[in-house]
Amino acid sequence: MTKDAELQVDFVGGAVGHRLRFGGGRGQDLAKAMGLRKGKTPVIVDATAGLGRDSFLLASLGAQVTMIERSDKMHALLRDGMEAAAREGGVIGEIIERMTLLHGDAKDLLPKLAGEAVLIDPMHPPRKNSALVKRELRQVREIVGTDEDAADLLRVALEHARNRVVLKWPAKADPMEGVRACSHQILGKSTRYDVFMLG
Repeated sequence: MTKDAELQVDFVGGAVGHRLRFGGGRGQDLAKAMGLRKGKTPVIVDATAGLGRDSFLLASLGAQVTMIERSDKMHALLRDGMEAAAREGGVIGEIIERMTLLHGDAKDLLPKLAGEAVLIDPMHPPRKNSALVKRELRQVREIVGTDEDAADLLRVALEHARNRVVLKWPAKADPMEGVRACSHQILGKSTRYDVFMLG
């Protein structure tokens, strides 16, 4: 059995490049959940950056996105990926210019950022079925662990976001415990977005 390839953050090729070309623009579930619509482009904070793909998608649709990553290793991978994409220039370089990367705990940083819309995509609870999680996701989990404090982060976001908080969650998972009910949901095949409207 071959050893897993080293995890990389790639904003130029692969899944990200494909989604950029064929993604469906502001009609995508994530864009709708975050409040991107004609004439409206909120300032976004991605509180759990991970591989940066959601941030890149939102930035490709014109949003200014601040990414927060607390894992040293994941932060370094994101920084390398952003630097490589910036060197690429062109459209990809322009998208990267709309992305800012911060290193730290989102619970500490969110109160200072006052984002209009905050995205939270915690490492999800292990699936109820035992199908092997995608290799890449497994590698991310090995680096960042499980987000035991996800409910705390969501509560901080609800306190400090200006307009909305969006929780990206497995479609069939129970609502996050200890947090108020969301305003509405956008349901995809495997993922749902719990949208909390504020103010």
